[in-house]
Amino acid sequence: MSRLVRGFGSITLLLLAFGARAESVANWADTTTEIATDGPNTIRTMALAQNAVYEAVNAITARYPRDRVDLGPTQGASIDAAIAAASRTVLLHEASTLKERTETAYARALATIAAGDARTRGISIGERAAADALAKHSDDIGNTEPYRPLTSPGVYVPTTFPLGYAFAQHRPWFMKSAAQFRPGPPPALTSALWARDYNEIKVVGSATSKALTPEQTAIARFWATALPDVHMGIVHSVAIAPGREVTRNARLYAAVTAAMNDAEIAVLEAKYHYNFWRPITAIRNGDRDGNPATERDPDWTPLIATPLHPEYPCAHCVIASTIATVIRAEVGRGPSPTLMSTSNTAPGVTRQWTRTEDVVKEVSEARILDGVHYRNSTEVGNRMGAQVGALVAAAYGLL
Repeated sequence: MSRLVRGFGSITLLLLAFGARAESVANWADTTTEIATDGPNTIRTMALAQNAVYEAVNAITARYPRDRVDLGPTQGASIDAAIAAASRTVLLHEASTLKERTETAYARALATIAAGDARTRGISIGERAAADALAKHSDDIGNTEPYRPLTSPGVYVPTTFPLGYAFAQHRPWFMKSAAQFRPGPPPALTSALWARDYNEIKVVGSATSKALTPEQTAIARFWATALPDVHMGIVHSVAIAPGREVTRNARLYAAVTAAMNDAEIAVLEAKYHYNFWRPITAIRNGDRDGNPATERDPDWTPLIATPLHPEYPCAHCVIASTIATVIRAEVGRGPSPTLMSTSNTAPGVTRQWTRTEDVVKEVSEARILDGVHYRNSTEVGNRMGAQVGALVAAAYGLL
């Protein structure tokens, strides 16, 4: 403990005085992710909550510049109470149908904080931070889904709408526009690159593929999830490492979730801009792409259900690369903790990695093995995610 006090000086003494632990941010981030996952606009809700938490904590500790928002006097406020109140306020606003779960978590958190002026002040600061975050992003979401199915009057088309079309219209946290990092187009269907990707995924991504090892199948199943908690488990690994400080953790989660939200906006904008076909569509129409090297398979199906949005670029890859870039900026040249996470599509399995680069590579391979993304799309997604991550990391002073 004495080494921590010498390392952080008055900031650590302040944190000790009000009982704040670095794990408080991680624990509430886990709770927020769990609740937000069952509500609408999951990643946006997480970003709003974690940015409110960061502003509240930093207002109290003054560890980093406080030029984003003025929350008024903060002396003597409980950091733990501020974290809980900021998280609760955002969750009640963004996931109102899950109010009971939010209030239960909040009551449990407050029960561990001594009643008194410090707790009251902390609650007030957390609520003000949340109100500020919500106000700044109040125009993000419209009341209608603007996607318009293409058809001729009277002609049937599939009636399940694709997902995420409206997300590209949300206001980014730090990007100048949703199209700021839009990549170039997917490969021409007559190109050798297209034939390479087509024939690779046709073999390895099929539901009946004999080419996969047990480990490859396990990786494919693990990353079949579409929920963000699989990524947040990796962030949690960093946040609970020895020697972490509460404001630093708050900044980490704020940066990661804002970056994820911008990455989500950017990749969905690109997807609907190019509207590129998925493998299940392409391989069943391989005789119509003008490429003699792509033989049609009329019965082909992927290992997992194909997501309901266009293929290019790979969203899983963009998100993974974005998070990896932020974490590398956060850790710097210091030793990286062992990264680990779980997945709802691989119950009981915990995967571990020693480097963020290993995570990015595994995600890319998994989406090919799943039969839903071409290799070029994963490579483009990785580069795109690195751009988004670097932008947001710089905005939070991590670079």
